[in-house]
Amino acid sequence: MFSLKDKVVIITGSSRGIGKATAIQMAEAGAKVVISSRNKEECDKVAKNINSNEFVASSIPCHVGKKDNIKNLVQETIKRYDKIDVLVCNAATNPAFGPIANLDDNAFDKIIKVNLMSSIWLVNEASHYMKKNKGCSVIIMSSIAAITGTNDIGAYGISKAAEVALVRNLAVELGPKGIRVNAIAPGLIKTDFSRALWANEENLKKHKEKTPLKRIGQPEDISGIAHFLASDASSFITGQLIVADGGETISWN
Repeated sequence: MFSLKDKVVIITGSSRGIGKATAIQMAEAGAKVVISSRNKEECDKVAKNINSNEFVASSIPCHVGKKDNIKNLVQETIKRYDKIDVLVCNAATNPAFGPIANLDDNAFDKIIKVNLMSSIWLVNEASHYMKKNKGCSVIIMSSIAAITGTNDIGAYGISKAAEVALVRNLAVELGPKGIRVNAIAPGLIKTDFSRALWANEENLKKHKEKTPLKRIGQPEDISGIAHFLASDASSFITGQLIVADGGETISWN
């Protein structure tokens, strides 16, 4: 049920962090993985590493904030593999920290375009090919910022909450075509993207104390969930948000 043998998987933001861990996980499960991010050299490096271990990966750079780049990502994937089975919308940005009262309009526009619009563009482009296959899955990487309040990353949280609403609507629209759509809401994960939240020792200690598992997450804590949602093991799950935060959002600490 967990085999991804011969499935073609596109993962955005997969040159590092959660995306990279997910690419490795899915390749090891038998998938043909498309590594994608803005940096071609980093994409090539990850793909080369996966291929050197006798799994299958390709590198197709893409800036998800640019619609023409997204079209190219989908078309190049079709040229190479003639299908798309799984789409993981993982790439994100957060140029705005602090209260919403200080939010810069340009920064918010960028957050919405990269975090939300890109997923809409990518699903619309890819779903045309996915609906021809059986057992297709779209996975959108949200965040616990979508379901909690924060003093620091409110704009980011707004975009991630919108992604959850997008997932529910896409699940209704694409379900009849055989495409499942789900989201994952990670807590604090030790990646470069979230460095500002865990690099400070005092801040890190606070996060650990209020999390029942008493640690922050690792990219592999999320990649296994993405693997599950991509596989037949989750064949009756759609329109859902799976929270993976070590219990942070259920703790009174």
